[in-house]
Amino acid sequence: MLFFAILFITLALIFYTLGVFGEKLQKTLKSWHLAAFWAGFACDTTGTALMIRLAGGQNSISFHTVTGIAAIVLMLIHTIWATVVFKQKNDIVMAKFHKFSVIVWLIWLIPYFSGMFAHMIR
Repeated sequence: MLFFAILFITLALIFYTLGVFGEKLQKTLKSWHLAAFWAGFACDTTGTALMIRLAGGQNSISFHTVTGIAAIVLMLIHTIWATVVFKQKNDIVMAKFHKFSVIVWLIWLIPYFSGMFAHMIR
C-alpha cells in the first residue's frame, strides 16, 4: 500500500505541475489545465487517504498534517475557481489566473517535501 500511496502523491505532483506551468507558459487557462488540476487533486486525495490508512488512522497534529490539510483545501478551492473562471470565458481573468496557481503550487510543495523528509530521517 505504501508504494501506491507514494505513486499517487507523486502523480499529484506531476499533474499539478503540468497544469500550473502549462497555464503559465501558455499565458491563459485552457481545458487541459483544468483536467490536470482535477487529476492532481484526485491523485493527492487518493494518496493522502492511503497514507492515513497506513498510519492506522492516527490523528496526530504535526506541521505536515496542518500544511497537508491546508494544501488539499487550497488545491480544491483553486481547482473549483479555475473551473468557474474557465466557464465564464473572461480573457482578462484567465490570463492572470496563473499567478494564483503558482502560489497554491508552492504551498502544496511544503507538505509534499516535509512528508518525504520526515520519513527519510526515520
